Amino acid sequence: MPSPLTAMSEQGVTALWNDSADPRELSQSIEWGAVGATCNPVIALAAINADLDRWTRRIEALSEKHPTASETDIGWLVVEEVSLEAAALLRPAFDKHGGRNGRLSMQTNPRFHRDPDALVAQAVHFSSLAPNIIVKIPATTTGLVAIEEAVARGVSVNVTVSFSVPQALASAEAIERGLIRREQDGHDISTMGHVVTIMCGRLDDWLKDVVVRDQLDVDAEHLEWAGIAAFKRAYEIFQERGFRARLLSAAFRNTRQWSELVGGDVVISPPFAWQQRIQDAGEPAEDRIAVPVDAATIEALRTIQIKREQQRLEYIQTKITQHKKEAASYGKKEKSLLSELEEIN
Repeated sequence: MPSPLTAMSEQGVTALWNDSADPRELSQSIEWGAVGATCNPVIALAAINADLDRWTRRIEALSEKHPTASETDIGWLVVEEVSLEAAALLRPAFDKHGGRNGRLSMQTNPRFHRDPDALVAQAVHFSSLAPNIIVKIPATTTGLVAIEEAVARGVSVNVTVSFSVPQALASAEAIERGLIRREQDGHDISTMGHVVTIMCGRLDDWLKDVVVRDQLDVDAEHLEWAGIAAFKRAYEIFQERGFRARLLSAAFRNTRQWSELVGGDVVISPPFAWQQRIQDAGEPAEDRIAVPVDAATIEALRTIQIKREQQRLEYIQTKITQHKKEAASYGKKEKSLLSELEEIN
């Protein structure tokens, strides 16, 4: 009997990606069916520490080759090399799936978050390193501009720093605009493979903090489902609107962020440690993407939203009342000042 992740992969619908570029972890994940992976400076550092002697020698060689490069420049060169090693492991899957899978995600420099031109330039550079590179760009106002332009230039993108349904929809629309532009320019887009991440666990984390901060009475179990509920809702809308990007689930906090999404034409990208947990748990890979989150949980999550909106309105009303009092007080002072001036005159 195949393991849970292998069974899911053999179904051929939901794709497993590995949220790590460590070659040993990625190789094992590929055996379980993984057809994608991720790299960023943090992940690259983990891969370096896992094989420190080899990478120490390589970093020294890069420093000698680029004597005027800063530590930051050398760091990004190392990220590129770690990424390309992982990309090579995924190349067979890339060829098999015609570009839709088999990709290695590289993250753009967070320092460029206010500069769409810099994001696009780095995305184009990363994309040129290997055919199966996909580039992470954040789902911010600036990022959305960069996403459209990068896609129009032929870059496959993985939208990141994305936690909500509205962000996912805005990102998918930016990708569509880029694809339309590229098609109109006469380019083939059949081998491009875009994904839009929803960081399910980060949404859960934020709501847990909100509940504590605002002293809301919400069953803690409901808070484990927020990211899953958002992902399922986004998936429904993606299907309805025919978006060509796939959703990607990331930032794992529980194994349900895998099991509840199986069956969808989506990417599930757990860290390697979470893949091991999923395998050890032995839960069957059943089609659950269309199974709705329990109505009581949805109502509890909506209650948080309603209470936060009430608090916001109360805050606004308090400020309005405060401003009215200050205005009235200012008016009285102004009248007193005018009276005094009249008496003086």
